[in-house]
Amino acid sequence: MPDCPCGCFPGLGRRGFLASALAATTFSAAFAAEPADPALLDDVVAANRILYDQGVVDGFGHVSARHDKDPTRYLLSRSMAPALVTAADIMEFDLDSNAIDAPNGVPGGRTPYLERFIHGEIYKVRPDVMAIVHSHSPAVLPFADTDVKLKPMNHIAGFLGDGPPVFEIRTVAGAESDMLVRNNEIGKALAETLGSNSVALMRGHGSVAAAQSVKHVVFRAIYTEVNARTEIQALIVGNPVFLNEKEAAAAMKTNDGLVDRPWALWKQRVMPK
Repeated sequence: MPDCPCGCFPGLGRRGFLASALAATTFSAAFAAEPADPALLDDVVAANRILYDQGVVDGFGHVSARHDKDPTRYLLSRSMAPALVTAADIMEFDLDSNAIDAPNGVPGGRTPYLERFIHGEIYKVRPDVMAIVHSHSPAVLPFADTDVKLKPMNHIAGFLGDGPPVFEIRTVAGAESDMLVRNNEIGKALAETLGSNSVALMRGHGSVAAAQSVKHVVFRAIYTEVNARTEIQALIVGNPVFLNEKEAAAAMKTNDGLVDRPWALWKQRVMPK
């Protein structure tokens, strides 16, 4: 059995990883994992602020990271504006999105995001995913709400592949929901729509991006928004020519090795010296 595809948990194997992840609800606070690496917490804080600075999130939206010591847990801020997040605001959840450090999963004094289920359900089925962003970035919304497909306009957005799928919440929550991913059932349906893709759009709502690290997922969330703006402009000018699937895959492979460059720039802008 090969190691989990992300390479972060050698010897576990894909099947073993998934079995471990799906058994997350059997763990309690008494079996708390080792504390997360402070560098990972720093990345999550920086990611929140970068995404605000780059216009991907505003007072809403969130970014998470899988716990580096325990793949059955993830790290996500308490419910607050992303630009204001500090390391002290980061909470720990199991994959059913229960807060670890609180009786019955209800944290005293700290309110979790209503839509934390987005994160837990994707982590359950995607062992390769180490970080997730949910946002309502404005240029992406027209592609979630129309039949025009979002496709990669240049090499930087190669991770979009042949175009993200669109999640239709009515298929699981009915025609009278508030559009929010409020429970595990809706989160699971969203994770199924995402499948093996890097990005999924959410009709009437926004999008979700998934990647192998915090730096990579920030890169994807930002350039999804940039690509959407570029495609809208191209549609006004004429008939866009998109990357084909092989070009997109090759470009993604190259860019995945270069994310430290923009990350350093973005982080310098938002983090105190």
